Amino acid sequence: MQLVFATNNLNKLKEVKTLIPDHIKLLSLEDIGCFEDIPETQNTIEGNAIQKATYIKETYGYDCFADDTGLEVNALNGAPGVYSARFAGEQRNSEDNTNKLLNLLEGNTDRTAQFKTVIALTINNETHTFTGICEGKITKTKSGRKGFGYDPVFKPNGYKQTFAEMDLKLKNTISHRGKAISLLVKYFNL
Repeated sequence: MQLVFATNNLNKLKEVKTLIPDHIKLLSLEDIGCFEDIPETQNTIEGNAIQKATYIKETYGYDCFADDTGLEVNALNGAPGVYSARFAGEQRNSEDNTNKLLNLLEGNTDRTAQFKTVIALTINNETHTFTGICEGKITKTKSGRKGFGYDPVFKPNGYKQTFAEMDLKLKNTISHRGKAISLLVKYFNL
């Protein structure tokens, strides 16, 4: 079985490849000749995931799954949420996004947050969604060099390390994306 993972984020692709069973051949957007930006114009994380998966299926004809992820911070009324990748501007710079987040939370005692990933699978002319959530706190400073995005400032509940300090195996076990992928894999094993 072949499935396209609709992402241009090589870090996400690397993470997901370690979680997908061997009987599923995972194709990247590059593998299918898709080099354009896939539309993400919905106002929810779920809507963006569905939009991306549907776009690949309709444009390229491949069964596909796409994810959208957002960091939802309580003190910011759920922001950056669906705008996490562009929080500091259209340049989609992780460093800028993280710095903006830390500046906005400076002096705030409520640092609770959650990462939310929604995966939309478009297969056999049907769309299914799978949601993973990881609750935690935003640290006051960046720590760690692994991972990507907001990983250096997100410490999951029950752990003393940020995502950026964890090895990939541990992160995939507890992360929002790992949980959503686990539900996707269960779907294929039914």
